[in-house]
Amino acid sequence: MSKKDSENGFLMTTHHVLIVDDDVVTRAKLAGYVEAAGHRVTEAEDGDGMRKVLAHDLADLVLLDINLPGEDGLDLTRELRNGSDVGIILVTGRTDEVDRIIGLEIGADDYVTKPFNPRELLARIKSVLRRVGGRTNVERPVKRFAGWTFDTRTRRLVSPTGERTGLTRAEFELLNAFVERPNIVLARDRLLNLITHRSWDPSDRTVDVLVRRLRRKIEQDPGNPDIIVTAHGEGYIFAAEIDER
Repeated sequence: MSKKDSENGFLMTTHHVLIVDDDVVTRAKLAGYVEAAGHRVTEAEDGDGMRKVLAHDLADLVLLDINLPGEDGLDLTRELRNGSDVGIILVTGRTDEVDRIIGLEIGADDYVTKPFNPRELLARIKSVLRRVGGRTNVERPVKRFAGWTFDTRTRRLVSPTGERTGLTRAEFELLNAFVERPNIVLARDRLLNLITHRSWDPSDRTVDVLVRRLRRKIEQDPGNPDIIVTAHGEGYIFAAEIDER
């Protein structure tokens, strides 16, 4: 869905923005600004509310207050970043430089401090949405294998019975590496580079650990796998047929 950007005269895409803030007034203000920019808005007051929304309606961007009751915004940022590439802007009244640095280090895309200038906030939202759109390939198809449905854009993995299965970032990267290269022997060093982008260490057992974790999630019999098969002395093979649509 698109609308005309009256200020710049081009068509822009409407995105889904999730606002997570326990203050009703702040949520209302943020929602008003974001909706005025042409985006669809959903609101939540805490981490549980955020999860309920995301379980049924994927967001392009989360505006996340740090100072939430219970789980704070930094904890939720870690959780979000472990499972997706959703855009994250931390919105907070805190002025501590340490919070800003930690937030960015653990995966937030940007950080704004209350009280904020609406034009600046919208500019930051636009910038993050542009970056998020650039780092996810919207044309990549959904992959289907052995009854599973794997959306490589949203990191959504759905079981043959229709249940969503959570993946950590590393598990997602490994599964994505496999489904992009089916029926090929993939050595551990190659897989390690694909999931961590670092040099191979012969003593590093990361790949084996992740393979065991993936098998427990997607194999009918993890002890006798038929999707991720071991090529003894060489690495692993993704043996399931891939259906791309």
